[in-house]
Amino acid sequence: MGKDVIIACDFDSAEKVFAFLDKFTGKKPFVKIGMELYYAEGPQIVREIKKRGHKIFLDLKLHDIPNTVKKSMAVLSRLDVDMTNLHAAGTVRMMEAAIEGLTRPDGTRPMLIAVTQLTSTDQESMENDLLIKEQMPEVVMHYASCAKKAGLDGVVCSPLEAEKVHDRCGKDFVTVTPGVRFADGDIGDQKRVMTPAEAKRIGSDYIVVGRPITAAADPVAAYERCVAEFVG
Repeated sequence: MGKDVIIACDFDSAEKVFAFLDKFTGKKPFVKIGMELYYAEGPQIVREIKKRGHKIFLDLKLHDIPNTVKKSMAVLSRLDVDMTNLHAAGTVRMMEAAIEGLTRPDGTRPMLIAVTQLTSTDQESMENDLLIKEQMPEVVMHYASCAKKAGLDGVVCSPLEAEKVHDRCGKDFVTVTPGVRFADGDIGDQKRVMTPAEAKRIGSDYIVVGRPITAAADPVAAYERCVAEFVG
C-alpha cells in the first residue's frame, strides 16, 4: 500500500470544485468529498469527479442504527468511490452492518474506515462534553480495536495517534490522518496537528489536507510540496 495525499475539497458548489480541480493539469490527485459539497450537489458530483479520473474518499461519517447504516452503505457502494467512512462510536454491530451493506454482489467494496475522535476534539472537551473520562490515546486505541474487530480497513485518526494504532492493530491497518499543516502554516480550528514530514515519520498511510492546499495562493505548488514532504 503506497502513501498518498488526499485533498479535502471542502467547497459548496460544483462550479468551485471544478475550478479548483482544473488547476491540476495532467495530475489527478486523490480527493475527499465531504458533507458540504455532497449536500450541496448530491451524488452526481461524485460521479462527475470520478469520471475525471480521480480517486475519491467520500467523507460522510455515517452514524445511525445498524440497519440504516447497512442500507445507506449499499447505496454509497454503487457510486464507485475508493474510500468511505463512519463513526466508530456507532458500535461494532453498526460497523459490521456497514461492511455487509458496502460489499457488492461480486464481493468487492470500497475501503471502509472509522472515525475515532475528531481532530477538533481535545481531552477537555471529550471529558466535559462527551463524558468520556479515559485519556485520549486509550480512547482512540479502543475505537481502533473495535473497528478492526468489525472487519474495517482502518481508521481516521490524528497523526499523533497513527503510530500507536499500527502498534495495536497491525501495520496493514490503514491510518488516514487529517489535522496536517505545514510547519509555517496556521493550524485553524484543529487541536491535534502535525506536518506532512512528521506524519510520514510516524507512519501515517494517507494524510488529508484541506486549507493549506485549497486556500493557497498556488494550490498545485502546495499540493506538490505536500507530496514531496509526505511521499518523498
